[in-house]
Amino acid sequence: MTSVQDKVVLITGAASGLGLADAQVLSEQGARVVMTDIDAVRGADLAAQLGATFLRQDVADEGRWTEVMDIVKAEHGRLDGIVNNAGIAPIADIEATTTDMWRQTLAVHLDGTYFGCRAAIQLMKESGGGSIVNMSSTAALVGIPDYLAYSAAKGGIRAMTKAIAVHCRRAKLGIRCNSVHPGSINTPMVQNAVKQLMDIDLDDNAEKKRKAMGIGEPRDVAHMVVYLLSDESKHVNGAEMVVDNADTVI
Repeated sequence: MTSVQDKVVLITGAASGLGLADAQVLSEQGARVVMTDIDAVRGADLAAQLGATFLRQDVADEGRWTEVMDIVKAEHGRLDGIVNNAGIAPIADIEATTTDMWRQTLAVHLDGTYFGCRAAIQLMKESGGGSIVNMSSTAALVGIPDYLAYSAAKGGIRAMTKAIAVHCRRAKLGIRCNSVHPGSINTPMVQNAVKQLMDIDLDDNAEKKRKAMGIGEPRDVAHMVVYLLSDESKHVNGAEMVVDNADTVI
């Protein structure tokens, strides 16, 4: 078992999908989890079940990041790890993507990750270091035509992660920053995409269809996230960790 016992970890977009799986696995392994999401009702209920803390948060709201970090410091005294996971994924190619769709997607992914990394670094510096995990996607590596804005945003997260990792190493902050790149994982987002693009309902005999289509489970990604937050990954920095069962290998 990796050493995340008693680590204070903040997870955005934690009320469903990959963020929820991260919260579940981290809680199981003894971390002190702070879950945030725009869905306050669902998020608070799930956090109560896990013994975690919940805070409502729109990650694109810069001011809310200050409030969230102040609460984390007041209640836990420090921050050991953050998972910038919150995201949206409108299905639209370059011709169908509207300006509003483009700007909203980049605001949630790029602004949210930027605000999260910046705020986390300030708090982590006070306690001598930590680990930042930014949720990207295989869309950042290959580009997905039907997810134009999402692909662009995830590509930006990939590059941002590397720049932050080098900065923190040069500044000797003791803070690592890595990105995780899932392929198709059985989350609400992927279920919606499979339904819209392929007219396949994963909820109907989900496990059989998931395996047949090579779709992974959220916990497959969560275990990678836990590793990157743990002390076992102390020499892993600026890396892009692909979790896709070789789906993007050509």
